[in-house]
Amino acid sequence: MKMPAPDAALIARKDEIVRALKRLVPGDGVIGDPTGLVPFQSDGLSAYRQTPLAVVLPETVAQVSEVLAWCQSNGVKVVPRGAGTSLSGGALPLTDGVVLGMAKFNRVMDVDLPNRCAVVQPGVTNLAISAAVEADGFYYAPDPSSQIACTIGGNVAENSGGVHCLKYGLTTHNVLGCEMVLMSGEVVRLGGKGFDAAGYDLMGVVTGSEGLLGVVTEVTVRLLRKPQTARAMLLGFASVEAAGGCVGDVIAAGVIPAGMEMMDRPAIAAAEAFVHAGYPVDAEALLIVELDGPEAECAELSAHVVELARARGATTVRVSKNEAERLAFWAGRKAAFPAVGRISPDYYCMDGTIPRGQLPYVLGAITQMGLEYGLRVANVFHAGDGNLHPLILYDADQPGQLEAAEAFGADILRLCVKVGGVLTGEHGVGVEKRDLMGEMFSETDLACQQRVKCAFDPDLLLNPGKVFPRLHRCAELGRVHVHRGAVAFPELPRF
Repeated sequence: MKMPAPDAALIARKDEIVRALKRLVPGDGVIGDPTGLVPFQSDGLSAYRQTPLAVVLPETVAQVSEVLAWCQSNGVKVVPRGAGTSLSGGALPLTDGVVLGMAKFNRVMDVDLPNRCAVVQPGVTNLAISAAVEADGFYYAPDPSSQIACTIGGNVAENSGGVHCLKYGLTTHNVLGCEMVLMSGEVVRLGGKGFDAAGYDLMGVVTGSEGLLGVVTEVTVRLLRKPQTARAMLLGFASVEAAGGCVGDVIAAGVIPAGMEMMDRPAIAAAEAFVHAGYPVDAEALLIVELDGPEAECAELSAHVVELARARGATTVRVSKNEAERLAFWAGRKAAFPAVGRISPDYYCMDGTIPRGQLPYVLGAITQMGLEYGLRVANVFHAGDGNLHPLILYDADQPGQLEAAEAFGADILRLCVKVGGVLTGEHGVGVEKRDLMGEMFSETDLACQQRVKCAFDPDLLLNPGKVFPRLHRCAELGRVHVHRGAVAFPELPRF
């Protein structure tokens, strides 16, 4: 992976930059010492690390505005950061840039139940939103596996999903508005508490923009009533192909589960050993299917799903009898990623999306690729919407294994695109998939996308080096020959 060449002149100005930032954010709001910068060297893609020039931790919108305006005036690059749980290197710092950490923006500002929405700061964790309204019978639907730690600002940046995204949608379907500070320091508001906003869908542009357009300082989220009943099923199968076929059968029958997750045998074994959720460890594949709504509807649809699963040769069929058992079924899935850490020193978590009908073929192809690369794979993913999360197991202490895992992952993503899918479902492009963007988009496509960035950030100072495989100067993008003015990215050091 490569990043923009560091600006030696900016690095030489570090002390000056730190002093200026401390005037804008006094107290302990600026970190410049080498030891204090260590925790900010990477995000969840920990194989790559760089030390930023400084870290700024503002507490007010005015401070965010002043920091961004000063950085733009002085040509200093800025990398926005939430909780740092990104798995694509989206919050990877720059050696000649400043990290703008939003962790102190951690308050629920307003709960508006009549309008079924809440206004929160970007540093509020995903799960904390539901906790704030749980007593009133409401919740926030998107639920990434990292929801106990990941923040709503990061969810907006990556358009995060979760196990219930099949029925209730991704972040973009559950966010009504936001306040955002542009690189110039200008504060803008997009959307609001209404169900729709006039003009262009700028909320749709900002959600999933990976910190390239502005820094979100406030988010208005949609709240939903808790369903009357929720019932989960464990469906074990003798092959991943049979489980994949069952996914298609359920959707084709007109049943839209609240969640439909799939795990293969290595993931089942790891999760069961970690959580003891009662998973069938002899199954080659496991589906967790949840239905919610009125009791009568759940009962009828559960029986229909069980019938479809048996028709596909299900070897295990269990339906949750109470809320505790339902939560136990999900506990294993939610803990699957850390559980895999018990069976491998390291793993590389991928994120690609395919048409549901291609599940059996793609899962079989991934297994074959693993044999060719000599690396094991544990598959844990959102089966209902075809969002794959293969976990490639490797040992970073063994020479060449990290490189092999990356090459394996790139081949998986190329396969996703080949069968009609996309490079990412919810983890974002970041630096991880940046150099694969050409698999999906032409140079003209990428130039058009970068023109959007130029409209928000004409000096290309916000999170440069992410998403776009070549960074073009904005003045050059209006020309026919879009390759002119491109910035070369040197190799990024691995950890």
